[in-house]
Amino acid sequence: MSVDTSFAGPRFSDELCARLREALRRTGYDADGVLSVLGGAAHAALGRGEPEPADRASRDAGDLGTLIRLFLLGGAEPRAAVRSAIAPVSLDDAIEVGLVRGDDLLRAGLDLRPHGDETGSWWVLSDLDSDQSGGQVRPDHVLGVGHASLSLIRATIRRPVDTLLDLGTGNGVQALHAARHARRVTATDVSARALALADATFRLNELDVELLRGEWFAPVARRTFDQIVCNPPFVVGPPRVDYTYRDSGLAGDDASALVVRQLPAFLTDGGVGQLLASWLHVKGEDWADRVQRWLPPGTDAWFVQRDVADPALYVGTWLRDAGIDPRSAEGRAKGAAWLDWFADEKVDGVGFGFVTLRRAGVAHATVVCEDLRQSYDDPLGPEAGAWLDRVDWLREHDGELLETRFRVPPTVLLERVDQLGVEGWEASVRRLHRTDGPGWQHDVDELAAALLAGCQGALPLSDLLELLAAAHGRPAGELTAAALPMIRELVRHGMLEPA
Repeated sequence: MSVDTSFAGPRFSDELCARLREALRRTGYDADGVLSVLGGAAHAALGRGEPEPADRASRDAGDLGTLIRLFLLGGAEPRAAVRSAIAPVSLDDAIEVGLVRGDDLLRAGLDLRPHGDETGSWWVLSDLDSDQSGGQVRPDHVLGVGHASLSLIRATIRRPVDTLLDLGTGNGVQALHAARHARRVTATDVSARALALADATFRLNELDVELLRGEWFAPVARRTFDQIVCNPPFVVGPPRVDYTYRDSGLAGDDASALVVRQLPAFLTDGGVGQLLASWLHVKGEDWADRVQRWLPPGTDAWFVQRDVADPALYVGTWLRDAGIDPRSAEGRAKGAAWLDWFADEKVDGVGFGFVTLRRAGVAHATVVCEDLRQSYDDPLGPEAGAWLDRVDWLREHDGELLETRFRVPPTVLLERVDQLGVEGWEASVRRLHRTDGPGWQHDVDELAAALLAGCQGALPLSDLLELLAAAHGRPAGELTAAALPMIRELVRHGMLEPA
């Protein structure tokens, strides 16, 4: 493992990691083992923050039950039980590196939990959150595998690449997943503690990851990568750093803007970058105009807005995340300063979502900003890759759309809402609905629905438009001008494809 040794923090040696790995494998402390002991109901309850069913299920599980209660439930366990569960790691070594803490009864000093995908399971080391520790988190707190991390994991394209950069690695979980499809992985962070825990995570999982310390892209200056993933400190507000995992020291959404602006220069030609980002909704300004100004020329970009938070809700959420009670004197003071900043900047909402960037190297890159606030089950990563493929197809064939034979995929349905009128039931809403992926929906009128009904791979688009024009007494040129933008959008969303 290539490591920048200028950082300091909990130091897990190769020998200690080997012994700890032996203990975890011996006890079955992995994603499948924990689920097997807890069962589906208790495991789901634990995910909802309800530990009691999991505690009951773990009582007869021996050493594995001890590890579940210690690291997943935040319980206090007798020294003898912990000694047995972590053997061949000694208690002295575990206490020295901060893995456990206490005297007669021991508690977790770090968060050590299994994390898996469809291929297998890893172990991830991070700091205890405020609920686990019972107080505020430290300024250099290293976040565990939370909802934001999981959402970026699901949104990342998983295609084989040679080189991948995990910018702002934190506990290293993005790099773990990256190692499945990237031949070489580099991970950076500004936090010495984050790099120390990521280093321990990689050693524990026997992964060779290059670790570098520094701000933003400085550690990889003059290098390029086939893929970059980034979960940056995207919390927006006044320019301050209370917690390195969330605060950049830049004002407003400047951290997200910096990454979007600089990332494409560190990509190889055709390379792809994906990140979580936040952007301000400012009175009198369209959020899409705001984020598009961040982009360098020649960059394909897909901004997907997943949520928009009210400023008051946003501030309260992040105060609690750090273990600060919004009702306390400290919480009131910090909340007031934060909300004053939002008011001064005329912010009426905070957008959050995913950004996919590609170094396209063309004069007229494709930039799309859209809302995707509905719930969906499929991961966004495959959709992001397919979106880029469809952008490529449109770029190559845009002048040939009228000669193309299109078809509507079988996953796309036409939904109708009929309203009773004087002449019977009349369609008031016609909506195309893609039933897979993110579940895109498009409202269409009667003529568009009729045109798409003919898209079955038999006739080119030009013929369909001429037939439609003749049937409805409309000029073919007028229908063509209206149809082509719709066709492009439906192709980008995978709701229409070349036959």
